[in-house]
Amino acid sequence: MHTDELKPHAIRCFFVFLALAVHSIALPAVEPNKQSSSAEESHLENLEFRAAICAHHLSSGLWVVGRDYQRTPEEVIAQDIAPFQYFGWSPDFKYQVHEKQRLVTVTAPGAPPRSARYTGDQGSTILPRGKTEVYYKPIRVPRNLPNAASQAWPMGDLGATEPVSGVDTEAVTEALDWAMEQDEQNTRAFVVTYRGKIIGERYAPGWTKDTPQISWSEGKSITATLIGILIHRGLLTLDQPSPIKEWQGTDDPRHEIRIRDLLNMSSGLDFTNLSFKGPETLISKNEHMRVYFDSLNVLEHAVNQPLKVPPGTRYSYLNSDPLSLGRIIRDTVESQGEDYLTFPQRALFDQIGARSVVLETDAWGNFIMCGYDYVSARDWTRFGLLYLNDGVWQGERILPEGWTNFVATPAPADGKNNYGGMFWLNLPPRMDRVPKDAYWASGFMGQVTMVIPSHDLVIVRLGPSSADVYSYLNEVIARIIEALPEK
Repeated sequence: MHTDELKPHAIRCFFVFLALAVHSIALPAVEPNKQSSSAEESHLENLEFRAAICAHHLSSGLWVVGRDYQRTPEEVIAQDIAPFQYFGWSPDFKYQVHEKQRLVTVTAPGAPPRSARYTGDQGSTILPRGKTEVYYKPIRVPRNLPNAASQAWPMGDLGATEPVSGVDTEAVTEALDWAMEQDEQNTRAFVVTYRGKIIGERYAPGWTKDTPQISWSEGKSITATLIGILIHRGLLTLDQPSPIKEWQGTDDPRHEIRIRDLLNMSSGLDFTNLSFKGPETLISKNEHMRVYFDSLNVLEHAVNQPLKVPPGTRYSYLNSDPLSLGRIIRDTVESQGEDYLTFPQRALFDQIGARSVVLETDAWGNFIMCGYDYVSARDWTRFGLLYLNDGVWQGERILPEGWTNFVATPAPADGKNNYGGMFWLNLPPRMDRVPKDAYWASGFMGQVTMVIPSHDLVIVRLGPSSADVYSYLNEVIARIIEALPEK
């Protein structure tokens, strides 16, 4: 600023200051009781949402995870809920399990009770306050597959662990023993596949190769895969504007959001993400996480957000993008006269021999595929093998040619090169002892299905961890690679 501008600027600042001072004197003070009322409302909202997510986890722990394993409510709370601050469980919470109705209700002191209902093949759903039913008709999802024990790997389990020549099996055993001994990681499943065969796997007591486990944001990679299938069928293209009716107005800037932008987490939508930093983030302002602890029509919640920045110019990890893709999946499938709720099983999981998958829905019957997905370790292994084999399964192309390259290529707007097309990347290396061509489906608290094409590896790790899972994986995977034959 030049010296001859200082004097008028100082005069202007003085009058602005004077006006603000007078205005502040004239403003009425906020009544203390209104302040306390607002704080109390926020506190009760937080308690209610904490009760809701705990009800969901208890319901799914009993009847999704535990449907074949007879888990008790006490076990689910002790293993899946209470140890983790994210979910906000408190010893003074009360719960009721209605076995016949498959309904769980959790009540936090002073807050309205919240319930979750198990609906069968659509898993467990958080219900709106005071409700005991969902707003759609749940259906059975057939697994059009024979018993896995009677079918050859990878469609079934026969021969899954046949020896692979050149592998130092003792070193693999030692690596996985070490992995399971790291108690702070709380690993419940670890599977290593080399050249298409399982060369090592471990499970924590009470967990098996067939136990469906909550996989959180690994479901985003399932969403991408279903989009890939629809592209392969010729029903969508990567670079078309997203066919979402709410975005089609000529003066609506959202009509420029391409399917590619959504897959790259680069839609530009305004969608607040406060992450899961603790129970205090279970509030309605946390739009990104709210789909996990409130009862929302999640697809409407996503597509009715305004644009914040132009599409393709900003990478930001937001649930708005995979959920908007979920809306495209639903509309496209139903436009073909197909059933939406059975589509993922028919189009993807039946094709690769996956029998355990439960994709949960909201109360309106929309998949919450950005996080509420339950899949066993072996079925995640099959998913990884589909990608390792360039989208081809036993000679049949399921995903478009070039699709695996697309999902493993950095999103153009991501300056750090950490994210591709609903998969995470090792560019630059998050794990310096893991090959740079590794890419993986990743979920909250350390759920990982990693594909390493250069070493013909698929690695699956499941279990709720509060520790640094990537330092842990860096060590385990390095040890496993050392046990493989030299290339």
